[in-house]
Amino acid sequence: MIEAYIYDAVRTPRGKGKKDGSLHQATPVWLLRTLLQAMQQRNDLDTRLVDDVVLGCVTPVGEQGADIARTAVLDAGWAETVAGVTLSRFCASGLEAVNLATAKIMSGMEDMVVAGGVESMSRWAMGSDGGAWAMDPRVNNDLAFIPQGVSADLIATLEGFSRQDLDAFAAESHRRAAQAQAEGRFNKSVIAVKDIAGLLMLGQDETVRPGTSVDSLAKLNPSFEMMGTMGFDATALDKYTTIEKVNHVHHAGNSSGIVDGAALVLLGSKEAGIKAGLKPRAKVRMCAVIGSEPTIMLTGPTPACQKALNKLGMTPGDIDLWEINEAFATVPMKTARDLGVSLDRVNVNGGAIALGHPLGATGAIILGTALDELERTGKATALASLCIGAGMGIATIIERV
Repeated sequence: MIEAYIYDAVRTPRGKGKKDGSLHQATPVWLLRTLLQAMQQRNDLDTRLVDDVVLGCVTPVGEQGADIARTAVLDAGWAETVAGVTLSRFCASGLEAVNLATAKIMSGMEDMVVAGGVESMSRWAMGSDGGAWAMDPRVNNDLAFIPQGVSADLIATLEGFSRQDLDAFAAESHRRAAQAQAEGRFNKSVIAVKDIAGLLMLGQDETVRPGTSVDSLAKLNPSFEMMGTMGFDATALDKYTTIEKVNHVHHAGNSSGIVDGAALVLLGSKEAGIKAGLKPRAKVRMCAVIGSEPTIMLTGPTPACQKALNKLGMTPGDIDLWEINEAFATVPMKTARDLGVSLDRVNVNGGAIALGHPLGATGAIILGTALDELERTGKATALASLCIGAGMGIATIIERV
């Protein structure tokens, strides 16, 4: 089988996903144009060698709709022969794009593919695309749907994670992100976003709060308690009968931040890299996706990681660095506990609690972060994983070369 290599990884800074965020005035296609042009320039890339651009976008409506991948390819001035496709696997869309690109290359069907994702959450609110899962009363009832925040609180209750446990994890995410930012650990991949006049819009991630502490987070009210009282707690308790109530312990400070952002990863076969004059940075060893129970929803990372590891005959101890998306603090905490992984190896440069979670792009972002950190530290292997809406999990294992 043909091996798939990573040749480059770039991303925008993540901007606060509100109207006063620094990237609010940047359209999603502008974010992608910025990255595509930067990728071409920094690699002196003949774009005619790229077969396809595969992009994740969780809310593909309005400016993000109508196959934004192909639009961005043309808007960036890439060769007309480069195709483009947009996909959604909810929060894992950016990593699913990488995995699909990997499969295309390993099959021999395509030689070089750009993968990644985009989400402009300040311009297109989460849920704008609707969907039967949440909006069709029959489907909603039959599938025992509850919002993700209530799912996160349910997991915390079942796992015995206290509010203080979650807040301590969140404070550490900010501390690690602030240190990584101060030391320039993100500089290799972050491409500053400028406006059409060339003026800087944003040069670094916008939502990191260095002074965050357990005491400061303790002042925040739970975000999902009201949703629970609307009937979603009852739905959860009907399925999970070992608890008497759901403890609502997640809030804005220990959940992922709403942000704007985009990311791209350049992948190809060994021969394609030689033809393009590129040096490989890592090899994609294995990809995996799995379905999990849809009410609790956020427990998919554990079996997805196990599936990927098992296919390679590896154990969690064989992985040097872990990137487990911080959709909610309880997700990486539970996944690490399940797999017997020390949190010292998880999200060592902070995660989405501090840095934000631009839904369609996050998977590609965290894979690039893992690659940069492998190179910085001289370590060998990393695994990226995300929980996914409707009960799924995804995992990708890479090895530095």
